[in-house]
Amino acid sequence: MGIFKAYDIRGIVPKDLNEHLAEKIGRAAVVVLKAKSMVVTRDVRITGEQISAAFIRGVLAAGCDVVDTGAGTTPMSYFAVGSMGLDAACMVTASHNPPEYNGFKFSGAGGSPVSFETGLGQMEALVKSGNLPTAAKAGSLVRKDIRAEYRAHLLKFARNLKPKKIAVDATNGAAALYFKYMVEGLPIDLVPLFFEVDGRFPNHEPNPLKAENMRWLQDAVRKHKCDFGVAFDGDGDRAMFTDEAGEIVPPDLMTALFAPWLLRGEPVGSAVAYDLRSSWAVPEEIEAAGGAPVETRVGHSFIKGVLRDKNAVYGGELSGHYYFRDNYCCDSGEIAFFILWSLLSDAARPLGELMKPLKRFHASGEINFEVEEKDAALERLAKSFADGHIYYLDGISVKYPDWHFNVRKSNTEPLLRLTLEAKSAEGLRNNLARVKAVIEND
Repeated sequence: MGIFKAYDIRGIVPKDLNEHLAEKIGRAAVVVLKAKSMVVTRDVRITGEQISAAFIRGVLAAGCDVVDTGAGTTPMSYFAVGSMGLDAACMVTASHNPPEYNGFKFSGAGGSPVSFETGLGQMEALVKSGNLPTAAKAGSLVRKDIRAEYRAHLLKFARNLKPKKIAVDATNGAAALYFKYMVEGLPIDLVPLFFEVDGRFPNHEPNPLKAENMRWLQDAVRKHKCDFGVAFDGDGDRAMFTDEAGEIVPPDLMTALFAPWLLRGEPVGSAVAYDLRSSWAVPEEIEAAGGAPVETRVGHSFIKGVLRDKNAVYGGELSGHYYFRDNYCCDSGEIAFFILWSLLSDAARPLGELMKPLKRFHASGEINFEVEEKDAALERLAKSFADGHIYYLDGISVKYPDWHFNVRKSNTEPLLRLTLEAKSAEGLRNNLARVKAVIEND
């Protein structure tokens, strides 16, 4: 149907997703997830209330009880299903997509991930078949405010917080709903940006991974001489940070920075997950801190699975998602924020100085290519770089002693995505040109 993706459901409203379809998806979700109880949360998009209400109608009609927590962040959805012991959770969100989009992100019991392979594909097939259930007895609906419980959970990750001036870009999104409440009474000198809740995202696209959406935060950090800055995406699960000079901190290097802090007190050899686009600095820092690095494919459902299988302490993705074992193995930009604040409270140096030794390689960042024949491009890469170490965990990855790259198909857009890293600036420049030429078939 086009809107059923690798790890969520997402489309334009009402062109791709409307209330009628949302209700069908609700019915199908009950069957596929075998749910007798489900928590439903929504972000602040302008279509959120109508799509959420329609989805809930479907869930109730299928005989499943619903706990409606109203508007909140995606991490609140994970916390709700885990802490309340329910069978499933649905977050009504399109994450960082533009305001005309909406969709659904599902979790099973305990916050377990639901991907296309583990449920979304079955939901799609069931919706297409029209063989949707109507229970003899409809489910019950209760509404619950979980803010206090959620704040207490977040503060478990904060240690010895010292006074800091911090700029926060809430993107007019879900993070704006409760962030001030979450930090109330804490030693923060808050510089707030775009805390007016508005599902049209009038100031900038709710995607902090794009550098152009970070410039307001960078300016605020510099102007107000902040200790660091953080920008959340539309549903609050991703966080992008800047140092005290307003320089953007690459999320993979933040994963590396967290290693000594989060592995403290853990058994030697404890697993830490990182996605295959990450810098070589990440596994090196994890090992130096006594951990065991585990490379994963891209996507929240996949990395959550690794955290569960390996009992990993935490994990990080290049996209600004940070996952924590003690958060039901789920991601939370808010927890990442509290961990960084704690880490800097303990450190004798500012964030920029802490990052310097981690920037020992030269990275391209993620580069997108619109390519008609994606599989053919991947085959060309395999032939052109056959002398390297090739593996196919997610797309194609190739490693050489002094550089490496990954090219994979986007799970959310019609693109090929390239990340490349080298030990020297010249190596980055030369090898990037070589790989680009093969992808573009020049």
